[in-house]
Amino acid sequence: MTLLIGIMLLSAYLCGSISSAVLVSQLFRLPDPRTHGSCNPGATNVLRLGGKFPASLVLVFDLLKGTIPVWGSYFLNIEPLYLGLIAVSACIGHIFPIFFNFQGGKAVATAFGAMLPIGLDLGGLLLASWMLLVAITGYSSLAAIVTVSLAPLFTWFIKPLYTLPVSMLSLLIILRHHENIVRLWRGKESKVWDKTK
Repeated sequence: MTLLIGIMLLSAYLCGSISSAVLVSQLFRLPDPRTHGSCNPGATNVLRLGGKFPASLVLVFDLLKGTIPVWGSYFLNIEPLYLGLIAVSACIGHIFPIFFNFQGGKAVATAFGAMLPIGLDLGGLLLASWMLLVAITGYSSLAAIVTVSLAPLFTWFIKPLYTLPVSMLSLLIILRHHENIVRLWRGKESKVWDKTK
């Protein structure tokens, strides 16, 4: 089982390391999201740089990077704590992708995808929370921070067994947003519909 867990941790990291934002931007001849807009290779920045369709592709691929390794590990009967580590590994791959000079994004969509196997009810709550906060504030980063902060609480009411793994993911995403938190505090954070930072 230890070897299997190690293989899944490595697989999750490598899966997470595939930067869909960079690849989709290259496919649609868009500016490199690592150096343009907010300089974050994620769906929100691709939305600013190229519009809804490329951003939607990035979102779907980033979700799958979290869902596939965690769901696969679940069916291999890997325990919840290790499922959490595998989910974190996929997100670390997104944040520090070995295939893209370790220049990655915030891993919000990948973390969301990793939580989806817990249940569609959790996914619905997270999506509704994020969309509501974006609609009210216009800040994708703030919506992500608040939503992942609520994720362990939602999980506790839905499937408490997975509260610790989800908490691990939430902490990682919040730490990854430390620069956004500073910009939000200073009133310098860009909104979803801003074309430039």
